[in-house]
Amino acid sequence: MLKTEKYDTKNTYKKAKGYFPGMATISGHPVYFENRDGNMNVKTGQAGLLERSYKLLNSNGIKINRSRMDAGSYTKAIVEIVAENSKKFYIRANRCESLTKELLGHKKWEKAEINNINYEVCSIEYQPFGYKKGEEKKTYRLVVSREKTKNQQLDLFTGDNMKYRSILTDDWDSSEQEIIEYYNKRGTEEKAIDILNNDFGWKNMPFSFMEENTVFLMVMMICKNVYTWLVAKISKVFPGIKKNSRIKKFIFSNKSYEMLRL
Repeated sequence: MLKTEKYDTKNTYKKAKGYFPGMATISGHPVYFENRDGNMNVKTGQAGLLERSYKLLNSNGIKINRSRMDAGSYTKAIVEIVAENSKKFYIRANRCESLTKELLGHKKWEKAEINNINYEVCSIEYQPFGYKKGEEKKTYRLVVSREKTKNQQLDLFTGDNMKYRSILTDDWDSSEQEIIEYYNKRGTEEKAIDILNNDFGWKNMPFSFMEENTVFLMVMMICKNVYTWLVAKISKVFPGIKKNSRIKKFIFSNKSYEMLRL
């Protein structure tokens, strides 16, 4: 959600005015963007947005190996589009009553340490969505992790003091720990939003209407990608500059000053 007070912005689920765009990134680089009204539900129109993004990438010869998304993408339509357009996918799953009962009855849990936290993990074959008569029922792998809550308070639904998290995937080869660790790196992709907001003016949109601001946001996305490419090249020549240097640090570094003098 992009919080902003503009003439045509609407209230978002965070009770603040703004836009609710959809964006795809690859290795932190924005590759697709659509702007939307702030009052949209996260799932509304997402299937079509993803279909258009995959189509554009495919038309440019970019084939997606792995797609990674949060629980806002956990619907039948979205999962099927993602599965069709990427070799493997990883989507945070919502918990329901039937799944909770199945997990409570599951006996085979293995211990795993992830980011210095002790978990118990397991995998189950899972059909998460309802199907109409004649439709092919698709079975996926559900990777589940659980950890003890810090306050040891019992959960009203499970009756234990464990916190459960699930990832729906079609990756049957990787271990539970590998899948969880890969999904957890999703936060590094979300850092692209912070960089766009603070380094490329996304939080200071200059226009009053969404159409003009959408053009501005997309131009700044292109600027970010060009900057990332340029700094990566420069970092190979000037050791004092890192390839992931933010704009402010790059501008005020001694090496950039030397380049400007040259």
